[in-house]
Amino acid sequence: MYHYITDKAFLKCLRGTCSDIVNQLVQQINRDSVMKVEAHLIGSGDRNLITQNESAPIDLDYNLHIIDTVYRNCRDIKEYVRKQFNGVLKANGWGDCQDSTSALTTGKRRLAHGIKTEFSIDLAITCYFNNCYQRLIHRKTGISDLDEYYWNQVPNSRQLEDKVKYLKENSLWFALRDTYLSKKNMYLSRNDNHHPSFVVYVEAVNEIYEKNHVQAMLSLSRYSPPICIKL
Repeated sequence: MYHYITDKAFLKCLRGTCSDIVNQLVQQINRDSVMKVEAHLIGSGDRNLITQNESAPIDLDYNLHIIDTVYRNCRDIKEYVRKQFNGVLKANGWGDCQDSTSALTTGKRRLAHGIKTEFSIDLAITCYFNNCYQRLIHRKTGISDLDEYYWNQVPNSRQLEDKVKYLKENSLWFALRDTYLSKKNMYLSRNDNHHPSFVVYVEAVNEIYEKNHVQAMLSLSRYSPPICIKL
């Protein structure tokens, strides 16, 4: 079963190590002329939602969010990010990432000092289009030339950041944490591998938000949508 990691010293080192790698990737991409991105750790900041399944390795889930890009082909986007990510990983003594269906995943690592729990980075590529979050999917066929790359809308992700802001401002974050953890364990018990952390996070935000929707709807009257990229 999943539980939240409570060792603050370990969390600080873990988050610092992984975020440094991801931030290097963001800076490297943004120095180029083909793409503008930002990155977010799921539930980032001092209210993060980093979980661990018993004593299994920890996956830190990041979204690499595309603000703008000259690429219009999803395969080109995924390949560009993959190559840039591998360059950053190599510069830091890490091995190449693996290209999974919905993320780029690093190999398992351990911190140099302290707790020896293994960890890795899962980097999903996202954008905001039609007022919803989209995740880049790579559907593998066994023949690389026939693989499919496409944007897949995250259900019910409309106005997500405003909903999260509302939860934080109304002391509902602990309710979100409880719901997020409960949903992760529900999908684990079902052997459901089709609900990655960001999708579960969106579901939890919406569930808590809807329970308080009367006041929340008033707060969303000030909503202003984020920048959308052209697909």
